[in-house]
Parts: sequence; structure tokens; C-alpha cells
Amino acid sequence: MRHSGSVIVGIDNGGTKNNVTVLDGAGQFLIDRMLEVPSRVTEGTAAALDALAVAFDNGLRVTGFDRADVRAVGLDTPGPASADGVISSKGATNFALPEWWGFDVRGALEDRLGVPVVYSNDGNAAALYAHYAYHGFQAIDRSSVSAIIGTGLGGGVIESGAVVRGAAGMAGELGHVHIPMTGLLAEGQPMPHCACGFSGDAESVASLTGIRRNLLPYWLTRYPDHPLAGTPIDEAAKELRSFGERGDEMARKIFEQQAIAIGHLFTIAANFTDPNTYFVGGGVVEAAPEFRDWYLSVVRANTHLRAEQLDVAEFSLVPDLDMAGARGAAVAARSAFPG
Repeated sequence: MRHSGSVIVGIDNGGTKNNVTVLDGAGQFLIDRMLEVPSRVTEGTAAALDALAVAFDNGLRVTGFDRADVRAVGLDTPGPASADGVISSKGATNFALPEWWGFDVRGALEDRLGVPVVYSNDGNAAALYAHYAYHGFQAIDRSSVSAIIGTGLGGGVIESGAVVRGAAGMAGELGHVHIPMTGLLAEGQPMPHCACGFSGDAESVASLTGIRRNLLPYWLTRYPDHPLAGTPIDEAAKELRSFGERGDEMARKIFEQQAIAIGHLFTIAANFTDPNTYFVGGGVVEAAPEFRDWYLSVVRANTHLRAEQLDVAEFSLVPDLDMAGARGAAVAARSAFPG
């Protein structure tokens, strides 16, 4: 069906897939499912730009719009990158080839499509979508902090409905905030180390990498007969959530430590930005209802708020997480290019 009007296209770029959405002038998302194509980032910049263009065209094809109808494109990628979408000069996990180092992915896509492109990192995009989906028409008057647990720990800080980006575009890197380990580590448990070089930051505990590098190796020494004891560590880390969902004791101890870490991180946020809402997202909460409710309750119990804050603070899960990146990127582009 042919539509008329001005739309925003949002593209969420990942290590393996690009997902796309389309946002219309009334603020409605016109794609209600994942619409993915391979991202091809490991093949280099040219192949990746081809894949982003394919995602863009797919979004228009599915919704019936033409390129002339597009007001702007929102793009998000994993970090680190500048506020303008220049990949770090040291590269990144998903952008390991030297040709990516210092590459202006936002500008390159804008040149390719002939449409203005607005860049967000993926954590900020998901945080922005969570904020608007939860607060609706009050979003512009509210603040929030989101912690999104994946391979690393992403997230974002939203103030008065806008992402706090910082001078270099690297604000909201919540994973690399140092958190107290008191009340978190078990007796004799080593200080966790992060891939970034820090020790005792939030990501060293609350991430899949933190499980693989730090938590699981320790807890398997306490549960040597656990079914995961003979499994390669990378595979075991990925399987751990299914054990947690079934109430496995060792898995629950590990995820409890993650949830405590997020609570400690949110306690810092409470004293720094004092947000209205604290969001938790990621694969760890895309789980069975009992498990995700338990996890959020541990986060809440370990977020230490003053009485005045308790009266107004809310805790919630990031909604529609698989689609949150593309949708948040689209929201950011709409804010930059209002109709």
C-alpha cells in the first residue's frame, strides 16, 4: 500500500545483523517485528555500507514508502565511537579491521543514501526508546538511567527526554563505572577484571564477558560437580541463563551477583543524576517471567535510595529489546529533524 507523508528510518547495526524500522509522522512504528539482513561488518566498510543500504531499502519496501519520503535516518552501532559516528581510532569489538579505525560511518551512510543521518550508540538508542515507550507524552519532562546487559554492559542516561552524550560523545558508558564490591563478592572470590583494563567496574560482573572471564570460573570451583563443569567456558557462559531460569543454585548465585552490581551502579546514578526511572535490559531479562522478576527485585533491593527518592523512583525492564535499538535510533533522528 502506498503511503504519503514524511517518515524516519531507524537502523540498528550489530555484529551479525542489521534491523530496521520506520517511524511515521504521527509517532507510530510501522514495523512490528524484526526485519533483519546480515550486517557484514567483518567484511569491511564497503560491504557494511552495502548492507546498511539494503536494510534501508527493505524498510521502505515493507512499509510502501519511497526514498523521497524519508526525512532522516537514525543509525546506531556498538561503541566506542564519537557523538558524530566516527568509530574509535583503536577500533572496537565489531569493527576490528584497521579500515574501521577512525571511520566516519555516519557520514559515509549519509553520502550513500543522500538523506541526513543521525548517529547514536546502541546503548543510548535502546535507553532512549525505553524512556519514550515507558513515559509516553511525559517523556520530555522525565529522566532515566538504563543498564543493558549483553556481551558487555551498555546503557544510557536520559535527561528531560534527551540523551546525555557528553563532550566527546562517550557519556553513559555505564559499564566502566567502578562500583563497590563490598557485599557483592563471596569470600575468597578474586577481584573481577574488565576487558577494558579496569578492575571492579560494573561490566566486569554484569555482562556475558564478566560471566565467562570472572564469575563462572570462580563458582565452578565451588560447584565442581555442576553439569557445566565439563563444558567449554564460552559455551557454559551462554548456557548459564537456562540453568538460572530453572532455579539452579550456582546459576542463581552468579546472576544475583550481576543484579547486585546493577543495584550498586544505580545507587551511584541516584546520587549523580537522581533519575525518575531505572531500566534494566538485555538477554538476562529476556527470560522466563519468574526469573526476570526475581532479577529485577534483586536490582531494586540493592539500589539504595533516600526516602524522598523512593517516593518517586520507578524500576522497569526495557521493552521490546530486540527492536529497541532501531526504534531508539529513529526517535533520536526525529528529535534532530522534527517534521
